[in-house]
Amino acid sequence: MPTALIAESEPLLRSELRARLVAAWPELRVVAEAAHGAEAIELAVLHEPDLAFLDLRLPVRSGLDVARALGQRCHVVFVTAADPHVVAALVAAAVDYLPLPPTVGRVAALVARLKARVPAAPPDIAALIARLAAGTGTLPLRWIRVSSGATTRVIAVDDVLFFRAEDKHTRVVTVDAEALIRKPINELQDELDPDAFGPIRRGTIVNLRAIARIDRDARGAPVVVLAGRVELLAVSRSFAPRFEAMRRPARAPGGGDSG
Repeated sequence: MPTALIAESEPLLRSELRARLVAAWPELRVVAEAAHGAEAIELAVLHEPDLAFLDLRLPVRSGLDVARALGQRCHVVFVTAADPHVVAALVAAAVDYLPLPPTVGRVAALVARLKARVPAAPPDIAALIARLAAGTGTLPLRWIRVSSGATTRVIAVDDVLFFRAEDKHTRVVTVDAEALIRKPINELQDELDPDAFGPIRRGTIVNLRAIARIDRDARGAPVVVLAGRVELLAVSRSFAPRFEAMRRPARAPGGGDSG
């Protein structure tokens, strides 16, 4: 009877993945579940599973870090949002993966592949990871998973207008929705494309492509106006020079500068 470890930071998604796997592969026994990379390594050493399902973006230690630590202890399957760039890198590296969300069809196709591979010895993951890291190591975050009640949805990072710190969480704001994710904003900033997102003050990061214009408030300080939102976002003094350079008069539709 094959055994498995599931390492996924989102409890609801972890539960859904387990249910889908067991439904598609009744003989599979999930012996451990981890919420972060360090825990995944400890549990893998303890339980010695045949398979490890690893979220690529695990906190504490990433999925790649966990796979490196496991070496040839078990077969590794990376779990990732269905980002075409990441998927292309996984395919090029010949690494097993499961794109999110874990639909019945996707899980069934994965299980069919794994049933043929598990009886054999795990491959030398080091070379595969090196190829994968070369393909994904510099890629910025493209998708964000948000859990609400019993559902988990995926938001494209390009659709986010701004991020705002709230205690140990981060508020994600789009044109028509807001959500909280359990990731500190300083951690999140390291994963964002610096050419597309930038801080305007401590605890607030904006999508630079969503900026409609830069205005001034009553005191003459710069404020950011985002497309599709009515609120003004204040720019702190330390970040003002960057946004002053972007400041320009509003443009009339189809025309030149107004005023």
